[in-house]
Amino acid sequence: MNNIRNFCIIAHIDHGKSTLADRLLEHTQTVTEREAKNQLLDDMDLERERGITIKSHAIQMNYIHEGSTYTINLIDTPGHVDFSYEVSRAIAACEGALLVVDAAQGIQAQTISNLYLALEHDLEIIPVLNKVDLPSANPEEVKDQIIDLIGCEDEDIIMASAKTGIGISDILEAVVKRIPAPEGDPDAPLQALIFDSVFNPYRGIEAFFKVVNGSMKSGSAVKFMNTGSKYDADEIGVLRLRQEPQKEIGTGNVGYIISGIKEAKEVKVGDTITTVERPADKPIAGFENVKPMVFAGIYPVDTDEFEELRASLEKLQLNDASLTFEPESSAALGFGFRCGFLGMLHMEIIQERLEREFNMTVITTVPNVSYHSFMKKDPERCVIVNNPTEFPDPTKMDHIEEPYIKAQIITKADYVGAVMNLAIEKRGILTNQVYLTSERVELSFDMPLAEIVFDFYDRLKSISRGYASFDYHPTGYRESDMVKVDVMLNGEPVDALSALIHRSNAFDIGKKICEKLKELIPRQQFMIAIQAAIGAKIIARETLSALRKDVTAKCYGGDISRKRKLLEKQKAGKKRMRQVGNVEIPQQAFLAVLKLND
Repeated sequence: MNNIRNFCIIAHIDHGKSTLADRLLEHTQTVTEREAKNQLLDDMDLERERGITIKSHAIQMNYIHEGSTYTINLIDTPGHVDFSYEVSRAIAACEGALLVVDAAQGIQAQTISNLYLALEHDLEIIPVLNKVDLPSANPEEVKDQIIDLIGCEDEDIIMASAKTGIGISDILEAVVKRIPAPEGDPDAPLQALIFDSVFNPYRGIEAFFKVVNGSMKSGSAVKFMNTGSKYDADEIGVLRLRQEPQKEIGTGNVGYIISGIKEAKEVKVGDTITTVERPADKPIAGFENVKPMVFAGIYPVDTDEFEELRASLEKLQLNDASLTFEPESSAALGFGFRCGFLGMLHMEIIQERLEREFNMTVITTVPNVSYHSFMKKDPERCVIVNNPTEFPDPTKMDHIEEPYIKAQIITKADYVGAVMNLAIEKRGILTNQVYLTSERVELSFDMPLAEIVFDFYDRLKSISRGYASFDYHPTGYRESDMVKVDVMLNGEPVDALSALIHRSNAFDIGKKICEKLKELIPRQQFMIAIQAAIGAKIIARETLSALRKDVTAKCYGGDISRKRKLLEKQKAGKKRMRQVGNVEIPQQAFLAVLKLND
């Protein structure tokens, strides 16, 4: 146990985590030259295409230091805020973390929020200054930022370049010397924390765990404490580049278990595994529960594929525990699911993974949040409104409450004015402003959750050039003046495009939605009226003119009455088309609300 080290890498997006992981694997000869490739641990096509880590990956290395062989478990983590739940799970399975900072860009927002997560779990932090070989690097200034942030000494910071291999042996030495060995009782009953899982179509569900107390033996009967289900540990092993089966996994080590589980809901990330013979008294306290930020409906394009979509979402949830979903139905789109996501990028990635990994073509509706409405007849009873279609009749409603959050934004001092303007535009109220250093400011706001769902995070990133980090926690519900804005095409309401909006913004947003839909809906042979309405009152209208087919092209002369006859005939046909015409709405139109400011 004294020769085991578990650590993760935390950094802002694009500070060189994946490249550093590649160099560590090469240096410890975990991968041969033949197997080596860039972004080795990012095995998803999407990760390689976008150059981001979406999923945390665990891999074991052996490192010889002063004649002793050490087993080092590395858990690579994502850097984007939308995947911070992955980071919290990786941190729960580690005793130390490499804090990687880009020498050219300095400390950025996500580094700080991930660092606080690590400090809450009492992890040993090893600061690494990466990309020191770049001409634009400014190591002395960034060193001072790191010292201010974590209070370390100058000599504790390791200078490295993952690209050229500078400082890699120093990092491995620091991992062995500075990160403590895992603590635990090898003789106690087995307690293993599940920090990840993945679905294998041939072998069922593979769960990845860290043994906290006791040891796990191959073939023994195990029990998942959260669900109470019992299984046989058919195969256990360690995670090298390929899985390597073992007879036993001891205290403090990280491994995988395959026990032929086919049902996705039987494995929960954060659950504790124990043995049936000698069960543990209580489960390990897992990591914090996921807080979805954005809710949206996901519907199959073909309504017959509802059950397939359910199975696909369950398998995705195994791989990504931050996804939550429940069934719902819509008049326009049929049966589907209301899903909770951590952010807009997370929503985009889930949609793309459904299409790539499960061949599911889906429609995603406008994201929104849950409201509480109270009726005049029974003011005590609260009706939860998750979807604009469930919005009660305003004449029978006493009042409606919307969820509020306390938002904390850390940004550079240069961007304070722009960030404040954005927050005030989103109905935020500034409650506190603290200068952490002369350069960095923490702003606190009380804001409605609905306002951050649409394009708040994207706009915050663009006005602050990526320097602002954003975190929030719910503070309860407050009374608000919300109205339901319906979108109608040729007089027919499309429920999937409806939105609940604060009355002060309704006219402005209604007009923008109509203009955006006019751009996105393809022109038809007949005219289309696009209207936004609150109840029976039309608040905005755009008209999509008809495509004109030149029916008089074949007339090459003769009397005007011949042309008029053809035009009258076309007019009558168009009128009939308009009465029965169904408007085809492209997928982008359902998410038009998100891009109103583009």
